[in-house]
Amino acid sequence: MKIPNADFLERTGSENMGARLWRMPPMSANTLHKHIRSEEFYFVLEGTGRLRVGDETLTVPKHGGVHVGPEQLRQVFNDTNEDVLWLIIGAPEELEFLQGSKSAVDLSSFYPVDPTQLPPELSGVEWPPKA
Repeated sequence: MKIPNADFLERTGSENMGARLWRMPPMSANTLHKHIRSEEFYFVLEGTGRLRVGDETLTVPKHGGVHVGPEQLRQVFNDTNEDVLWLIIGAPEELEFLQGSKSAVDLSSFYPVDPTQLPPELSGVEWPPKA
């Protein structure tokens, strides 16, 4: 979905936990997805975060966090005019996505619905932008 991010634990070789910084530009969204085994903790470093979990939309204040368990559809989005910086930590890593994994990846397990759909709060917005 063309969201700038940095994977900090990839460089450490961790096979147990992932941690990424995601800078969400105004009027943007990440993919709508779920995990098979991973739990994720979403923490807002800058701005006011917005996150949909299932059918619920949550507003997360700066320095606030939300825990999302496996099998729950989730999507980080930004319906404000300011950047929002998230730290997202997940564990355990989904084995299918580790480098050198011999497991076949069934993406429908992670994306049971269209992963590019936007939340209702971004109705009328085109994301990702056309190049």
